[in-house]
Amino acid sequence: MSLGMSLLSVDSLRTSLTSASGIVRAVDGVSFEVAAGETFALLGESGCGKSMTALSLMRLLPDAGVTAGGRVLLGGRDLMALPETDMREVRGREMAMIFQEPATSLNPVMTVGQQIVEVLDRHTVLRGPAARRHALELVEAVGIPDPAQRLDTYPFQLSGGMKQRVMIAIALAGSPGLLIADEPTTALDVTIQAQVLELLGRLQRERGMGMLLISHDLGIVSQLAHRVGVMYAGELVEVAARQAFFTSPCHPYSRKLFAALPRPEQRGGVLETIAGSVPPLTTIFTGCRFADRCQNAWARCTEEVPAWHTVADGHIVRCHLFDTVGDAGADITSTSSPPLVATADVASQPSGVPLLEAADLKVHFPIRKGVFKRIAGQVKAVDGVSLTLTSGRTLALVGESGCGKTTVGKALLQLLRPTGGSVRFGGEELTTLPPDHLRTLRADMQIVFQDPYGSLDPRMRVGDIIGEGMAALGKLSAVISKDTRMDALLARVGLSAGMRGRYPHEFSGGQRQRIAIARALAVEPRLLVCDEPTSALDVSVQAQILNLLKELQSTLGLAYLFITHNIAVVEHLAHEVAVMYLGRIVEQGKVEEILGEPKHPYTEALLSAVPRIDAAAGRPVIVLKGDMPSPANPPSGCHFHPRCPRAMPVCTVVYPPETRLGETRRVCCHLFGERVTAPVSAAGISSRREEA
Repeated sequence: MSLGMSLLSVDSLRTSLTSASGIVRAVDGVSFEVAAGETFALLGESGCGKSMTALSLMRLLPDAGVTAGGRVLLGGRDLMALPETDMREVRGREMAMIFQEPATSLNPVMTVGQQIVEVLDRHTVLRGPAARRHALELVEAVGIPDPAQRLDTYPFQLSGGMKQRVMIAIALAGSPGLLIADEPTTALDVTIQAQVLELLGRLQRERGMGMLLISHDLGIVSQLAHRVGVMYAGELVEVAARQAFFTSPCHPYSRKLFAALPRPEQRGGVLETIAGSVPPLTTIFTGCRFADRCQNAWARCTEEVPAWHTVADGHIVRCHLFDTVGDAGADITSTSSPPLVATADVASQPSGVPLLEAADLKVHFPIRKGVFKRIAGQVKAVDGVSLTLTSGRTLALVGESGCGKTTVGKALLQLLRPTGGSVRFGGEELTTLPPDHLRTLRADMQIVFQDPYGSLDPRMRVGDIIGEGMAALGKLSAVISKDTRMDALLARVGLSAGMRGRYPHEFSGGQRQRIAIARALAVEPRLLVCDEPTSALDVSVQAQILNLLKELQSTLGLAYLFITHNIAVVEHLAHEVAVMYLGRIVEQGKVEEILGEPKHPYTEALLSAVPRIDAAAGRPVIVLKGDMPSPANPPSGCHFHPRCPRAMPVCTVVYPPETRLGETRRVCCHLFGERVTAPVSAAGISSRREEA
């Protein structure tokens, strides 16, 4: 790949790390260019070397890392040849980086203002009051409310979205020509993600910055990138303009990534998966690195490293299938994904009798102040939630972080005792059951937590983790041995019997999530609460977990409460959807009703903010202002009115009652049903009402 006149030119970059297993070739001969005003996206699974590429460009490698070769030209100057003293001037002034995890990247003992001013002191002539004024302008530019107040706050006092925007403000403080954004929205809700993406796009246009975007989210890449580079096992395998890439991806790995995405037309079918995992980068590769996972591989793929081949102008691919000179050995058209085979969705029809019913569920946490810890208020985490779950069905609970979704799941299982309301499981009231009686029902109700690494005991082997629940809840059989049952469970979730003796740290993220599911299934539950079980997984591993959950529901008739903010997953797996905002459900109905025609303004904004690869054909993005209010001090009237683009005077005073729009559809919004149309004052509500 030739180097042209670009802002950033990377040529044959090689980065190695020393490990106990040998030399890790994290970046192995990567070449690309980024022009001023252009966004180049690096796409691929975890472990492919994307973040290590960014750290290599910034020369911020860990102690065990070293740049083994290649050139990095920024504005025509080779960064690899600069002494560290000169490189410190480059970082922040000529190039800056937004790190993946702002919570660990921001200094916890320095205020927001101090951290921004620190960059200004280093890279600009601004000092004292002038630097603080510019810091205030930067905080305001990135959309943080009350910027003057936020300058004197510490990172722990900010939400995830605000911390990410502070990171952006720090990165922009030195007016760099190149911005590296490493998964800038991974931990954010879709509404905050939409704000951050709009902000990055606007600032890039205004400043003419080049941007290197690192992501595994195809929707985000589709929205921001001008050109795309796909990384696999430390090297680039495809480079193309955005339109060409999303219209016709060429490398078998790229096609597999697209096929693994949940889409509406795949509902009720099996998602395409990528067998195996990214090979260890300590391997000495003699052929194509994707050969072991590729359905189109043949002998040449394992014996000869593929060269770059030009598919079209600006579209190149590293694959033997596109070698028009050599013996290709396979039809290029065969790289397309095989058609999805629909599975019988036995859960598509309700069984009629509810398994779980929650009515007016409330979970309030006291706020204690003073020496005597007197109760000074309440955090209304869940404030009047009503849900119904039927065997063989999936109810998705969606909303932003902090809205109370996880608290609902724990309260339903009585892991948190509700403050009020009713929870009936199989006709039995759970909130008044004594602990001994509740314990006998534990086997019927299980939970799969968001972080499998944190929920699995690191000191226990997998076999002991799975067997612990079986022994505690009396699920051991006198006929079938414990080991035989565990082997069958591991096989059911796609793991081998030989893995029983391993520890959790010896598995990948997707495998650990499978172990967590196996542990829950070991006690033969009827209800499974899945709390963001795919949020931290690559799209290929996510497809494996979704296929597994779908198959288990079809064969065992499990009821799922699926807590998530991933709308594509909801579209693929759920039968009903409940949208939650600040402790209350604002809209509920069948998945095709809610996703096809959202009624509540919050639901509209939530769905519009989801990055899609076909975004041009979808509804316009509604970018909400600000963050969700605190549940300790919710707004009066409708909790959503401070952020609602369609708010009316009545919304500031009266919380909207539930309005039924059909047999299965209900919404809490003054736009529907009867609503107050005359001006409203705090003293009272004027009388004239009309049908919406």
